[in-house]
Amino acid sequence: MRNWIATFTLFALLLTSSFLDNAMADSSLCKSKCEVRCSKAGLKKRCLKYCGICCEACKCVPSGTYGNKSECKCYRDKLNSKGKPKCP
Repeated sequence: MRNWIATFTLFALLLTSSFLDNAMADSSLCKSKCEVRCSKAGLKKRCLKYCGICCEACKCVPSGTYGNKSECKCYRDKLNSKGKPKCP
């Protein structure tokens, strides 16, 4: 019984660490893509915030600093509470 518990615990720890690695990899990917996307924004901090939110949800960021939203339909279609585009 103890071996089973130890094996299960080890398996759970390994599984959890792999999820954390994937989450951190996605975050760094979003950060680098949003840095490019927001590089010319007047309100860079706000642009980075919303770009990061959209990237995490959609798993993509359109290329360039403006436009090209057709490359990422989820990113293009996200709206804020006022019905305006959420993603920069």
